[in-house]
Amino acid sequence: AICGHGCKYGECTGPNKCKCFPGFTGKTCNQDLNECGLKPRPCEHRCVNTHGSYKCYCLNGYMLMPDGTCASSRTCAMVNCQYGCEEVKGEVQCLCPSGGLQLGPNGRMCIDIDECSTGKAVCSYNRRCVNTFGSYYCKCQLGYELKYISGRYDCVDVNECVTNTHRCNLHAECLNTEGSFKCKCKQGYRGSGFDCA
Repeated sequence: AICGHGCKYGECTGPNKCKCFPGFTGKTCNQDLNECGLKPRPCEHRCVNTHGSYKCYCLNGYMLMPDGTCASSRTCAMVNCQYGCEEVKGEVQCLCPSGGLQLGPNGRMCIDIDECSTGKAVCSYNRRCVNTFGSYYCKCQLGYELKYISGRYDCVDVNECVTNTHRCNLHAECLNTEGSFKCKCKQGYRGSGFDCA
């Protein structure tokens, strides 16, 4: 079976037919399925969609059960957690909806972990890390753009000389470099390439 456009989060089962892994959808299985929008709803109270999955949370005073329902919990109500809580051996602990969040100093609110500055994020050499609330993503470095080449997405060099996005002087030549460009004054002119006299 050959899938010309690839199956990002799934497997190719026939000519251009993708079977998506659970939690993903779309012709090439490249879209996250928002389980929180499904009918019937998978969670009784609060649902948080995550990449390829989802998480259930309960309102204050309730505790999450294994089936996604919420059971009343007097002790949880007293703690007043931002995203609900769990009880382990009589101890009450507040929860955060993703690994990119951690409990703040008060033990009730969730604060963001900046994966980009802590070094937890892993981005390939031609991508840079962008922190988001509760997570992060890898964006192409400046001078590169995201393109779909031979079955996968990759960051490829932008040729500023061809796209005419360089700032070279009228009397200078533009020379493309990996991730950037250089300007060189033409014969009979002197200067930086940005200024030629």
